[in-house]
Amino acid sequence: MDRARVIIVGGGITGIATAYDLALRGLDVVVLERGEVASAASGRHHGLLHSGARYALTDLESARECIQENTILRRIAPGTFELNDGLFVALTEEDLALRDDFLAGCAAAGIPARPLSPQEALRREPNLNPHLLAAVQVPDGTCDAWRLVARFLASARAAGAEVRPYHEVLDVLVQAGRVTGVEVRDHIRNRTYRLEADLVVNAAGPWAGRIAAMAGVRVPVRPSPGVMVAVEGRFTHMVVNHLHKPGDGDIIVPQRLCSLIGTTAWFTEDPDRVEMPRDHVEAMLRLGADLVPAVARAPFKAAWWAVRPLVAASDAADDREVSRTFRCFDHQARDGLAGFVSILGGKAITARAMAQATADAVCAQLGIEAPCRTAELTLLPHYAYEWPSLSPTPSAPAPRPGGGQPPERP
Repeated sequence: MDRARVIIVGGGITGIATAYDLALRGLDVVVLERGEVASAASGRHHGLLHSGARYALTDLESARECIQENTILRRIAPGTFELNDGLFVALTEEDLALRDDFLAGCAAAGIPARPLSPQEALRREPNLNPHLLAAVQVPDGTCDAWRLVARFLASARAAGAEVRPYHEVLDVLVQAGRVTGVEVRDHIRNRTYRLEADLVVNAAGPWAGRIAAMAGVRVPVRPSPGVMVAVEGRFTHMVVNHLHKPGDGDIIVPQRLCSLIGTTAWFTEDPDRVEMPRDHVEAMLRLGADLVPAVARAPFKAAWWAVRPLVAASDAADDREVSRTFRCFDHQARDGLAGFVSILGGKAITARAMAQATADAVCAQLGIEAPCRTAELTLLPHYAYEWPSLSPTPSAPAPRPGGGQPPERP
């Protein structure tokens, strides 16, 4: 039987970032992922570097988390993001009536927000709806979803973490009120084995409920699929959001030579059985054209979906009512089950903070005193995942604002 100090179930960005954090603290870590790394939501989102402004009207906790991590990621992952900012545009009198509350929410969350006149907004982004009534500029940005994960992955491996893709957890092993390891199916070698550990982290995203059930506990995860659509043509430089409470089809994210429109939202009981509703695709195109009319004439490129692992009470009727914040569950304190920690919710941009909270809980259970270092160290470049010899071990402090930044390979 193999053994590790900590097993992390789930190879999305949260699990990989947690492995990086724990490895930097000196722990022996193994990540188990049933498919390819970042093959679910972590590699399928629209690549938004959230300023948090999207949540300024409804979810200040998430807004604060986003702007804090936005600032940190700019420093520790130089070259990963297109720092093109974002615009929130009011299209109706109802939207316009929310502007003051929106600006107040941004101020409360610490998000820089600059009101623009319709004329100034159209001067900067000529393809916006010409009938817009107001706009607000915020520090959004964009990135390649996979490259962000790859930076954490390269850094985790360089710090000593082991990542095993195509290793599916079949069961969580419990003995005398303590999780002692997992039973694993290795789909590469077609074998089943047991892996022992002092502690298991449940970072399985929308599948976290299944992993928790294997350990005999429950977690309040609500799997929520969302549809995104890509059209050919980059019609704006900045990210464009509809200035209203979060809803369907209210954001356009410029990615390379395409425009990504998102997203819809609903609940599902089984994240493995999701069908993409055709009317959601049609709605994305229609609503995207409200923000940028050129979308209506653009060639269709692709449509896809990803499943969010939201934290919610079971009686929440609407996905949009559910906070986008995260929660870490220490099951020893919560359920009397030692050796088990779950992390739920959040976003790709807050994965580092989620990992810090999780690693803190792990170290507390194991009686380890070791500080988090991930906010201070520069992540290895994404290409070091495939060619680790090209980059040093992540040990250099991240550059501070105004300082030099290391070169980044395209």
